Amino acid sequence: MLALILLAGPVFAAERAVIIKMASVVPENTPWGQFLNRIAAEWKRITNGQVEVIVYHGTAGKESDIVQKLNVGQLQAGVLSTFGLTEITPEVMTLSCPLFIRDDDELDLVLDDVKAELENRINSKGFYTLAWSRVGWIKFFSKAPIFTPNDLRKQKLGTNVDYDKLNHIFKSMGFQMVPAAQDDLLIALNSPMVDAIYQSPIAVGGAQLFGVAKNMASINVAPFMGAIILNRRTWNSIPDRYKPRLIEAAKKEEMELDRVVRKFEEDMIKTMGTYGLTVNWLSPAQEQVWYDEIEKAMPVLMGTFSDRVFFTRIQNILNEHRAGRR
Repeated sequence: MLALILLAGPVFAAERAVIIKMASVVPENTPWGQFLNRIAAEWKRITNGQVEVIVYHGTAGKESDIVQKLNVGQLQAGVLSTFGLTEITPEVMTLSCPLFIRDDDELDLVLDDVKAELENRINSKGFYTLAWSRVGWIKFFSKAPIFTPNDLRKQKLGTNVDYDKLNHIFKSMGFQMVPAAQDDLLIALNSPMVDAIYQSPIAVGGAQLFGVAKNMASINVAPFMGAIILNRRTWNSIPDRYKPRLIEAAKKEEMELDRVVRKFEEDMIKTMGTYGLTVNWLSPAQEQVWYDEIEKAMPVLMGTFSDRVFFTRIQNILNEHRAGRR
């Protein structure tokens, strides 16, 4: 009888559900919040409830807190921007180096070449990279118009204290850097303390910062990326038979999110324009002045990132593309 019970055990034993607590710093009523909710619902459907994702929208603290909680197992998944991912793999920050990657075509080209390597580097630290997303382009917003680097040097540039590498680069280019917490930017802009900021249009629109910083320079300062990562223990605990369909669902949502974010950013800029934002369109000659400035700062850029080989690899991709060879 005991033998029969032991043999029958695996048949009657139910698989334990995998509960994934996922944290994001982004509110739920955004394209990213909706993206996460769709992934959670789809994963539950695909696995018939065996994998349940519980999303904490904007309630788990800063990105550094999310990384720490992932490491100790308090969270099983997290949505991290370039800055949070940099705490795991510093090379990710190369993607958001100011005035390095100039437009969506260049970003697509670079990601096609290096995304797999970045995922390998993240995954080697005990994680699994599920999907990437765009968060938009960083722009300069200011009280007075900015067309050239000298225009910005006359203004005090408010900066997030957590963006130490970007701050170091901008400071080396002669800009007046003023530390300001993200939640205090509106207060800082309403005082003589800060005249300009660098933020995504989506963030500026959401926080109503354009009411004071009424000018936006058209030049793209840097792309802002994000990714969903799981700790490796959690990924390994998901039955293998489900994984191909879970990955497929995430990749499908990733492609849709990229499309939605681009449109969302365009619409946000138009909406801000109806409420007083002025887009200062730079001429090709003015844009080139910015690109020449970043060339002068190249030794600082190379010294800021931990992997010069990786930085040079991206630089070569961009140079070949701009020369028409790629």
